[in-house]
Amino acid sequence: MLGDRSFDDTAGGDRPDRRALILVENLSVPFDRRVWQECTTLRDAGWEVHVICPRGEKRDTEPEAVIDGVRIHRYPLRAATGGPAGYLREYGSALWHTARLARKVGPVDVVHACNPPDLLFLPALWLKRRGARFVFDQHDLVPELYLSRFDRGEDLLYRAVCALERRTYRAADVVLATNESYRDVAVRRGGRRPEDVFVVRSAPQTDRFQPVPSEPELKRGKPHLLCYLGVMGPQDGVDYALRALAKLRDEIGRTDWHAVFVGSGDAFDAMVELSRKLGLSEQVQFTGRIPDADLVRYLSTADVCLSPDPRNPLNDVSTMNKVLEYMAMGRPIVSFDLREARVSAGDAALYAPANDEAAFAKLITVLLDDPEKRARMGEIGQERISGQLSWRNSQASLIAAYSAATRGHTPVSAGGPDRTGKRQHR
Repeated sequence: MLGDRSFDDTAGGDRPDRRALILVENLSVPFDRRVWQECTTLRDAGWEVHVICPRGEKRDTEPEAVIDGVRIHRYPLRAATGGPAGYLREYGSALWHTARLARKVGPVDVVHACNPPDLLFLPALWLKRRGARFVFDQHDLVPELYLSRFDRGEDLLYRAVCALERRTYRAADVVLATNESYRDVAVRRGGRRPEDVFVVRSAPQTDRFQPVPSEPELKRGKPHLLCYLGVMGPQDGVDYALRALAKLRDEIGRTDWHAVFVGSGDAFDAMVELSRKLGLSEQVQFTGRIPDADLVRYLSTADVCLSPDPRNPLNDVSTMNKVLEYMAMGRPIVSFDLREARVSAGDAALYAPANDEAAFAKLITVLLDDPEKRARMGEIGQERISGQLSWRNSQASLIAAYSAATRGHTPVSAGGPDRTGKRQHR
């Protein structure tokens, strides 16, 4: 890593022939690992890469930065609170700042919009009218996210998010799907041609996830350590994990474990309170977000990792980053039986019937009692991450998608249309 440099610095050498602008609304960059991997892949392929994203609260706080040759433009954003009105304020502010900064970036060959929300097609359309091609990077199925998060059924707002998804699909030149389930939705529901949808699976950065020696003191005096890593939102199942741990203690009679929950999110405070109500405060530790080095220490020491995402319309078809990260670290996993969880983990996980907390607890016991099985499952996970699920395969698909999107397109540096619609030469 070269680290942050002043925004006016350049990497030197000839300017790339093509310029890409990546739009992100729900995470800062490079904190968004998938987006950062895409940025560096495109940079290495000769693209000049710009990113527009919100500022982070504790990191990624500079309004402008150049990191490893990628130019990042950040805007202030307050996350939604208080229901639909809060989301309108958040998304309205994000769109205004995105349009403002896109004008500053100037003409680009590709605008690459990462959802959620499915509103970034609006600035993308504005850039398309100025000669850019539009790549839609579908990180989440927003209609399924709405159903899973808010439990309001197919109401007026649900129909609205479906309409926005349709508009986004229609506007895109190509679509990036995170797995085959998302690809099927793009073809079946989005009406996209199969040849215009490219699967670019998320994959952990293997240089970030390198095991280190186990540290028994992290187990707080217990023989075993259980670990959860990830976002703690309403749909992420941390409550299922906590209730399963209470059953592990109360119904199975196992107290030979300490559990650590790494991460944060909208439900963090509620999960800490649920842990207290279940009488788990002495055995369950919540760390919040922690540095990578500390994360690796916990995962290297963990005997079993937890993926408690319940089955709902979104989770069943989504790839969970934490599952891939557990596998990269060679840790065995207990998961609920979800379609894409099986695709990702295969035999690196044991699967409880969907949303069955008692069965989830029993499978934890199976692994705690069988160190040889844990070791075999860990090896399987590492082999899958270094093979069929490696970022190398996704890199090839990403470059193929950009090639398809820009086929027959004149680069802006060669006289493509500028922001006024006129030809330009640089």
